[in-house]
Amino acid sequence: MKAYLILEDKTIFSGMGIGSDKEIVSELVFNTSMTGYTEILTDPSYAGQAVVMTYPIIGSYGVSYEDMESVRPCAQALIVRELSDISSNFRSRTGLEEFMFKYDIPGISGIDTRHLTKKLRDYGTMNAMVTRKLPQGSDFDKVIERIRAYRVKGVVEAVTCKKSYTLPGNGMKVALLDCGAKDNIAKSLHKRGCHVTVWPAFTEAQTIIDSKPDGIMLSNGPGDPKENTQIIKQIKKLYDSDIPIFAICLGHQLMALALGGDTYKLKYGHRGGNHPVKDHETGRTYITSQNHGYAVDEKSLDKSVAQAAFTNVNDGTNEGLRYIGKNIFTVQYHPEACPGPHDSDYLFDKFIKMMEDNR
Repeated sequence: MKAYLILEDKTIFSGMGIGSDKEIVSELVFNTSMTGYTEILTDPSYAGQAVVMTYPIIGSYGVSYEDMESVRPCAQALIVRELSDISSNFRSRTGLEEFMFKYDIPGISGIDTRHLTKKLRDYGTMNAMVTRKLPQGSDFDKVIERIRAYRVKGVVEAVTCKKSYTLPGNGMKVALLDCGAKDNIAKSLHKRGCHVTVWPAFTEAQTIIDSKPDGIMLSNGPGDPKENTQIIKQIKKLYDSDIPIFAICLGHQLMALALGGDTYKLKYGHRGGNHPVKDHETGRTYITSQNHGYAVDEKSLDKSVAQAAFTNVNDGTNEGLRYIGKNIFTVQYHPEACPGPHDSDYLFDKFIKMMEDNR
């Protein structure tokens, strides 16, 4: 069945509907990864967004449920150039379209994703509708108004865990604040022996402090960081506790905001598995996995509070901070990967050493 992608500037792309026939309005973003569509669809940071995959053939290795980064997909829709009819992989348990049907995720195949991506790069992130019915006349104008009015709101609350849970271990005791955490963050700590307790995003700081963790992790997550005023206040209290802290993505942004810094929306964001990041301390460049639409304005932070630790080689945006006189470091990118390179996996070891040295 035919399906349509309607952009807020009134551009219409037509293709074939895949997955659910549900109609959605969403923020439209693109990801440059060649693989990892299961992880991408289930990454909570995509809540409120529809994803365009720039690689032309998607679905060729099916879906392994072990690759999911949360209990269900969080992206609202998937747009691809071609959906593979055949999946070949010994780990596959179902095809991509069957997976989309199961979780009521709509999508479109058969559109020119190269042209669409260039449009998003030129004009910036846009809102869009995925639909099986093309509205006409005055109905089309109403649809455009609806698309333009859409905002990504309340998404951290939607994706955070509802109650705390534990991955038991015999090593360092880590409190992970779940602002939309990918599963591999907890797994990366747990496989290093850590006893990980995952806390809902709106947990009071004192509750976490009273649990006496050796360290605190602030996770990734979706949406505008400035929306999370309640969480930001609690993070300032965690900062004041002198417990070692490691923050990723949204957590990195929230920590900066808690210390008086500022964030801003990028034109089209960084989403993919091939983003080069330079380490200021060593001069080494790492290839990283990224998924964010906002960045920290490092100039907004007093240099006596925090200094830049990593910078994006492509556009010069901030990719990490070290906090002066504190056992705190934060990064904008994803050292846990899934999908993407493991160049920065060592940061989990750095965090564990920080906790050990602080004991």
